[in-house]
Amino acid sequence: MAKIKMGSELPYKIFSPILGLIFKLHYRPQIVNKEVIPKEGPIIITCNHKHVMDQCPIIMSTKRVLHYMAKKEYFDKQYPEGHNAWFFKMFGCIPVDRSIHDDSATETALDILEHGGSIGIFPEGTRNKTYDQVFLPLKYGAISMAYKTKATIVPAVITGDYVKHSKNLMLRFGKPFKVESHDYDVYKDKLEKEMNKLLKENLKATNRTLEEELASRNQDQKKKN
Repeated sequence: MAKIKMGSELPYKIFSPILGLIFKLHYRPQIVNKEVIPKEGPIIITCNHKHVMDQCPIIMSTKRVLHYMAKKEYFDKQYPEGHNAWFFKMFGCIPVDRSIHDDSATETALDILEHGGSIGIFPEGTRNKTYDQVFLPLKYGAISMAYKTKATIVPAVITGDYVKHSKNLMLRFGKPFKVESHDYDVYKDKLEKEMNKLLKENLKATNRTLEEELASRNQDQKKKN
């Protein structure tokens, strides 16, 4: 039994396929190389973060229960983002206080991994709203947790537009790897290089330029305003 209980996984297992089907029918994402995701053992799926729904195609890529790190505002109704707190709790998300070094959130994630579970992390730390940076500087959290728990890191990259029946929304998984030493910079660089490789492969496959990919963030912001 895990020290830190995340609640029953039954709601996740029931509703994840249903919501995944709805997402698939609406957006029609192309998912490439999902077969590389290990079916057992601790894993950390790392992906770039360009849109509020980035975790959805990742969740629908595996039958494993994937616990996502999410900012604490999603769990508190006093914040505008908290009106769907029930959803994040049901899906086993881990609340993170981004204003501090949140040891509690880290301990929860480590405990899940130590018991052979699965974690989803956006190593950029927040959603990338810039129009000139492909990726924000990657943080060390995923690398550190992988080293401490012997978890496998599964890199991924999402590109394209979140529009109905999208022609270019693509999620691609890269080659999984282990963090076998305390030299975190080496493995952070390895992750960044793999993500850049996946980005180029996605753009080529969808006949999309880097400029178009960056500009799509601006379009997403305009829809919200």
